[in-house]
Amino acid sequence: MGLGREEEVEIRKPPVFKPGERVIAKRLVKNDGTYPRKEIGEPLVLKGDTGYVRDIGTFLQMFYIYAVEWTERGTIVGMRGKELVSLDRAPEEAARYARKAEEEVEPAE
Repeated sequence: MGLGREEEVEIRKPPVFKPGERVIAKRLVKNDGTYPRKEIGEPLVLKGDTGYVRDIGTFLQMFYIYAVEWTERGTIVGMRGKELVSLDRAPEEAARYARKAEEEVEPAE
């Protein structure tokens, strides 16, 4: 009987992103109550937003948390690597996420 699925210990490998690297959000991130001066459930980052990695920390001695500055929003939000795509190293993959985000916002005619 398992209590949940096991996740790989990320910090055994080097971080995926580096400080100063430009990234794009792969998904919507809402406040879970840990972001100050924002309502719980309020969107902090929208899918397709671009920002810059400012710092790298760890969580539970297992995961890297990337402090990303979302310049258009004026916020810094901690993100997991699986929530980000590099605009510096994988521009074609990042462009795909940006297009998907635009399609979700603008209804097709």
